[in-house]
Amino acid sequence: MPAEPASSPPELRGFSRLVTARPRLSLLLALVVTALAVFAGSGVADRMGSGGWEDPAAESTYATEVLEREFPESEPNVLLLVDSGEAGVDAPAVAAEGRGIAERLAAEDGVTGVGSYWQAPERARAALRAEDGRRALISARIEGDEKTAAETLERIAPGLRGQHGPVEVSVGGPVAVQHEMTETIQEDLLRAEMIALPVTLVLLVMVFGSAVAALLPLLVGIVAILGTNAVLRGITEFTDVSVFAMNLTTALGLGLAIDYALFIVRRYREELAAGADVRAAVGTTLRTAGRTVLFSALTVAVSLAAMLLFPQYFLRSFAYAGIAVVLLAAAAALILLPAALMLLGERVNSLDLRRLWRRNREPRKEQGAGWGRAAALVMRRAPVFAVATTAGLLLLGLPFLGVKFGTPDDRQLPASAESHVVQEHIRDGFPGSPAGTLKVLAGKASAQEYAAYRDGVDKLPDVLRVEGPVPSASGGAAYFTVLPKGEAVGEQAQRLVHELRGQQAPFETSVTGRAAQLEDSKAAIGEQLPWALGIIAVVTLLLVFLLTGSVLIPLQAVLLNGLSLTAMFGAMVWIFQEGHLSGLLGFTTTGDIETTLPVLMFCVAFGLSMDYGVFLLSRIKEEYDRTGRHEHSVKFGLQHTGGLITAAAVILAVVMVAIGTSRVTNTKMLGLGIALAVLMDAMVVRSLLVPAVLKLTGRWTWWAPGPLRRMHERFGLSEGESGTVVAEPEVREKVGAGV
Repeated sequence: MPAEPASSPPELRGFSRLVTARPRLSLLLALVVTALAVFAGSGVADRMGSGGWEDPAAESTYATEVLEREFPESEPNVLLLVDSGEAGVDAPAVAAEGRGIAERLAAEDGVTGVGSYWQAPERARAALRAEDGRRALISARIEGDEKTAAETLERIAPGLRGQHGPVEVSVGGPVAVQHEMTETIQEDLLRAEMIALPVTLVLLVMVFGSAVAALLPLLVGIVAILGTNAVLRGITEFTDVSVFAMNLTTALGLGLAIDYALFIVRRYREELAAGADVRAAVGTTLRTAGRTVLFSALTVAVSLAAMLLFPQYFLRSFAYAGIAVVLLAAAAALILLPAALMLLGERVNSLDLRRLWRRNREPRKEQGAGWGRAAALVMRRAPVFAVATTAGLLLLGLPFLGVKFGTPDDRQLPASAESHVVQEHIRDGFPGSPAGTLKVLAGKASAQEYAAYRDGVDKLPDVLRVEGPVPSASGGAAYFTVLPKGEAVGEQAQRLVHELRGQQAPFETSVTGRAAQLEDSKAAIGEQLPWALGIIAVVTLLLVFLLTGSVLIPLQAVLLNGLSLTAMFGAMVWIFQEGHLSGLLGFTTTGDIETTLPVLMFCVAFGLSMDYGVFLLSRIKEEYDRTGRHEHSVKFGLQHTGGLITAAAVILAVVMVAIGTSRVTNTKMLGLGIALAVLMDAMVVRSLLVPAVLKLTGRWTWWAPGPLRRMHERFGLSEGESGTVVAEPEVREKVGAGV
């Protein structure tokens, strides 16, 4: 076995020896761990929630919890839409059946606060009767947390929905929406996997040629996905986890596994082609491409970890899933994959299916020659490409300047979903827009003080109507219902939240409702966003510096990565907020974007962009350390990674588009948005903007002050066999412009 370079870090040398010396043991341990993960992760989706958009420490959350506890009838989470047809809701037979359904619902375990149009006081009946007189509502509250409420609904819903004498009953309300959303996501995820896996396998065969090599990335991805499901199952024992996170698990598990496997298998094949034996080829691959994979995984994990700063468990769930799947994909790529390569040896190139369509064709040209010529062309016209590409990306991002934020509701579901249909009838056919009301929780006070407060609220310019106070059974609190002008979470409703919170009162008040939850969510995100962005930027700068030893390249990487996301953000508003292509893509537009989605999509897309950036920069740095020639190194790096990055991006985009076929709008936006971001990054930023900018920065690209240069020489990592620079410092200064 050839001696390993002395410059390789001891831990990497030891790890390389372990994997190459005991490949069967490594595979056996990986298979055992995977089998345990299958067992540990079973049923994980049933333990997940479909909410998590609210700040648990917000005023609106506190008020909602008190209202649910003290006034269950004020916060119904299940609604029965009773359709009487032509008879009308006031027909005697309809009224009798409606009262009977309400009584049966009230008799169910775990159900409280039942009210109906036929049993409500006269002053409250108007809001429970449709304007056409054909439909009426029965409302109730299912007790317990999100999971308990879903289980109760699943138990009682079959006996409620359907035809009951002269009426037909449909089930809606928040619990029904969340339950239906969870089931839809699980069904859509299974369909996405059935689409993505075979298409991905075909693409991998086209990239690798060998059917044997094409199966290796799928193996790594499956291990990462199963392992992450087990991790998430464990996390659900301690905290809430969103079911939406499973989509990210599948997408990143397959996408990153393919990225890492492409990088490692390609380097392994290069070493074999150069004459190395199998053991030496695997060892060199681990010390070079393996080092870069580890580096890349850290950059992606850092971007995803930033979501842990936010209080909404929806965002935190994606951090849990993302960090787990990234680290597991990297671990599988660095342990499972090298062990498999050791056992396969030269057979990794077996079953080359590309020969079926390459017969009688000319021999293949030099690897990546087209990418090398493209890089040379871009650098010859660097100012033109830099300005044109930057301007184009900024133009695509302009629609995001008009973004409007909102809260998710039943319109996330397809138009045919039962709970969506129920809520649509309520929005369009019932007076007073019940979904848009604000509630003010008031402390103990006298009747006169309550009356004075109500009169003051009624005079606010954005108030349409005020109802209450409704006292609690103990008399220690009360609540007011305030109907704002305009849309449920429109500008007037959001302004009214601030007006109510600023309203003087001789007792404590807390405001809740959809607009209040939106304002609190925006405030929580706005408070933590600078910290999250700062952490991502600082850690990324540090990691890229350790990779390249340059001060300028890390700054370029952060700025260009951010620029690559503009198209995604612009499309988010143009398509999903403004409704363009809604018919083609099959979703109902709400006129706004859920508040947490831009944060989530930024963290995921930025991490994936850095993934590709690390692959390119590591190869450029390796060649620059070997030759000291700047422009040659940029061309060499793009020539040897351009096709690889593009293939990885296309395959990841296929997986994300499969996720984007979901019938849930947020999942559709996440899948299609990330797919667009990775394609723009690989095909525009890495192919055009990066080589143009590196040409323009010239000799300054690799500059670092003395102390930082010495720090990099001691602690830096690169894909090359050593962290040392072949060219002398003074030579590097002279050839920085591209000798």
